[in-house]
Amino acid sequence: MEEGKFSIRKKVYYHDTDAGGVVYYGRYLEFLEDARTEFFLSRNIQMKILAKEGTLFVVAHIDVDYRKPALYGDEVVVSAGIEKVTASSIHFRQDVTRGDDLLIEARIVVVCIGSNFRPKRLPDGFHSWA
Repeated sequence: MEEGKFSIRKKVYYHDTDAGGVVYYGRYLEFLEDARTEFFLSRNIQMKILAKEGTLFVVAHIDVDYRKPALYGDEVVVSAGIEKVTASSIHFRQDVTRGDDLLIEARIVVVCIGSNFRPKRLPDGFHSWA
């Protein structure tokens, strides 16, 4: 695994799939969100606490390439790594794999906003990830 890259394992359940047993494309966005959430938790960043303090994070951009399907019963690995950090955003590079097969490649931009829903600077410590 690349330095700074974080990953989780996910089992594909029936409710993740369509009638053909193929993961519904929108479910991958939830898989990616789960990995980003665990990424932050692994760095002891509590989004709930930041939100109470008026610091929120929202997805501003998603670019997803669907390469191969995941199927009911598969176990996949969902990764999250930092590509770039700016004054108010974090650019993630994420993928979903099954063994050696790359299923999904994604780039996600998460923006830091205040309770007024306007961009704000990232909290201290976030820039060290760049």
